[in-house]
Amino acid sequence: MADCTHDCSTCSSNCGTRSKQSFIKPLGKGSKVKRVIAVASGKGGVGKSLTAALLAVRAGARGYRTAILDADVTGPSIPKMFGVHELATGEENKIYPVCAKNGLKLMSMNCLLEHEDDPVVWRGSLIAGACLQFWTDVVWGDVDLMFIDMPPGTGDVPLSVFQSIPLSGVVVVMTPQDLVETIVGKAVNMARLMNVPILGLVENMSYLKCPCCGKEIELFGPSKAEALGKKFGVSATARMPLDPAVAKLSDEGRIFEADTDPLAEIFLQIEQSREIKDYLK
Repeated sequence: MADCTHDCSTCSSNCGTRSKQSFIKPLGKGSKVKRVIAVASGKGGVGKSLTAALLAVRAGARGYRTAILDADVTGPSIPKMFGVHELATGEENKIYPVCAKNGLKLMSMNCLLEHEDDPVVWRGSLIAGACLQFWTDVVWGDVDLMFIDMPPGTGDVPLSVFQSIPLSGVVVVMTPQDLVETIVGKAVNMARLMNVPILGLVENMSYLKCPCCGKEIELFGPSKAEALGKKFGVSATARMPLDPAVAKLSDEGRIFEADTDPLAEIFLQIEQSREIKDYLK
């Protein structure tokens, strides 16, 4: 029972609480999403949105029909990064995603607010419900890879996403500081508790490349990506630099022009994952 995910449909145990109920929410009519990747972390401010955006950009460049579900309801940043400022449209029980210039489909709370800086002052249950509606009520059409920009931590909303959306894998994001080891462990262990494969570990702000000599300056201390990857049994790791050019493209809504090469190994792991590759042919 210690490893119970509360999804009895995937469990072989014969415990007293067993039932045939599944918590997975079905997609609405007109939607077909082959595989879903969550981008998560045990804390905020580490670059989940940037990682999700760059992975989606790389997927689109590889020819996959790509979407982003922005589950960070109270702090959405995906629309701005892709230069999306218009509101989503819809009709009864249907919402249509907004398309960015590079063809990526996205849904975010900021696509539903009259003013982009309006706060979402909701309790956790309402936020979790909104995230699930982004999955069930949005007419996504045909999507090969969907990335979910997760809210930080391991609370209500991440739990709802893990339980209710059929995730094919998780990419965990971290920064190089000493304090991250425990935080990374929380995110990794939550994914394993929910029986979701961990596809990669991304160390954001890993270094700054000197514009004069090209030397890598480790502003926040030595990299811990490889060591933590070995500790937690994650084979694919990546180091993303602190890059002013990428920050500028994000601010200008042109993230689809950014270099995604630092995430090449992570994306290769996504493509080759046993849970994914057969569905992307």
